[in-house]
Amino acid sequence: MIDVIVAGGGPTGMMLAGELRLQGVRVVVLEKEREPSPVVRSLGLHTRSVEVMDQRGVLERFLAHGRQYPVGGFFAGIPKASPDGLDTAHPYTLGLPQTITDRLLTEWAVELGTEVRRGCAVAGLVQDDESVTATLADGTQLRARYLVGCDGGRSTVRKLLGVGFPGEPSTVETLLGEMQLTASAETLAEVMAEVRKTQLRFGAMPLKDGLYRVVVPADGVADERAVPPTFEEFKRQLRAVGGTDFGVHSPRWLSRFGNATRLAERYRTGRVLLAGDAAHVHPPAGGQGLNLGVQDAFNLGWKLAAEINGWAPDGLLDSYESERRPVAADVLDNTRAQMELMSTEPGPQAVRRLVAKLLDFDDVNRFLVEMVSAIGVRYDFGEGHELLGRRLRDVQLKQGRLYALMHQGRGLLLDQTGRLSIEGWADRVDHVVDTSEELDVPAVLLRPDGHIAWIGEGQDDLRNHLPNWFGAATPDRAFSQNGGTAM
Repeated sequence: MIDVIVAGGGPTGMMLAGELRLQGVRVVVLEKEREPSPVVRSLGLHTRSVEVMDQRGVLERFLAHGRQYPVGGFFAGIPKASPDGLDTAHPYTLGLPQTITDRLLTEWAVELGTEVRRGCAVAGLVQDDESVTATLADGTQLRARYLVGCDGGRSTVRKLLGVGFPGEPSTVETLLGEMQLTASAETLAEVMAEVRKTQLRFGAMPLKDGLYRVVVPADGVADERAVPPTFEEFKRQLRAVGGTDFGVHSPRWLSRFGNATRLAERYRTGRVLLAGDAAHVHPPAGGQGLNLGVQDAFNLGWKLAAEINGWAPDGLLDSYESERRPVAADVLDNTRAQMELMSTEPGPQAVRRLVAKLLDFDDVNRFLVEMVSAIGVRYDFGEGHELLGRRLRDVQLKQGRLYALMHQGRGLLLDQTGRLSIEGWADRVDHVVDTSEELDVPAVLLRPDGHIAWIGEGQDDLRNHLPNWFGAATPDRAFSQNGGTAM
């Protein structure tokens, strides 16, 4: 029997597969498409996703293909400079086509031992107290201990579970594609400058090999959004909105997207869970969609692995929903707000001008940058230090970098006192005795996703908190009242 079936081989599914494989969990990814999609919906990784890649030791692969951009100006496309002194070692957005992100995550997951089966679509699900049986479109069946639906906004897994997906349907639609054009750079710049004074869902961005990424509002909402637009429709809309079609020709691919905003009523039903777009969809304002899914997987992976490997404390797997669903709800709200600010109507335009003035205040600009980049996420771990529940940035230690110590996806005790012990939990938590001028606390206990689970200096207090996230002490290595030897 397989440990976990991941339905969907996009960035969320592959990130989850890699996280599970780090913990020795057997994973099979089922992807309904036989070949990787050429469609580039996402254009990059926000700061928190960059940190995630760094924590797992694969960031250099992404940096080799991407370009670093300032983090300012993402909220509703209002141009503002990046705030100084962001709480991160990576104060940039990494521009990277989704096709490359998909490929790099797939390569990483496969290197770790993930089995990927293409051309396999889930058509049915049955579960009991011990397993889930997935029936594929060709009639074959696979049995696993758990199944995670990472199969997109039209998720078959979510529909098979009967999980509600309340929210708002699309009211506007946008056409997107890659193609060549014959218009001069001067004409392109002139038309875009004029149209984008009021219509931000319009433009053409140069790519490689003479291709442009072209976006334009559609004429209404299609009855069947899964059907791509025709090239004639694309040209007609360019002329209607911009007065010219820029001489577009030779389309590589065409697509459409809407502004539907929906959130799954629950993320777990027994042994089946949802992640990424299967759990939430929202407009692409701020470029948060792919990042939100990757971060879902980063939160879920170690928890599901702990459940499978037998050491998860009660409620750990359920904390995936209690932590990530509110984050998704916040993203849905901020994209709703951004779409209002991008409307061409006089009222929203007036509010946009007001928000633009408010963004001149550093605290406002910083808040919105931290929100869109996800470095402002704080999980509710109860009362305590202001850092509790937040992820810890990559601080410099005397002996190296913090994130370089987290590549294996284990918990980590960063002990600046040299007096603490993790005896009884050493199979799940690394003990690092080192100091950092950037960290003004005695010691921090980090979960595998880098969020701070405990801050303090007392051995008894640490012992009381370790089981909350890492289960009971290993029986044959019971905790010593006199403490252990730090590594």
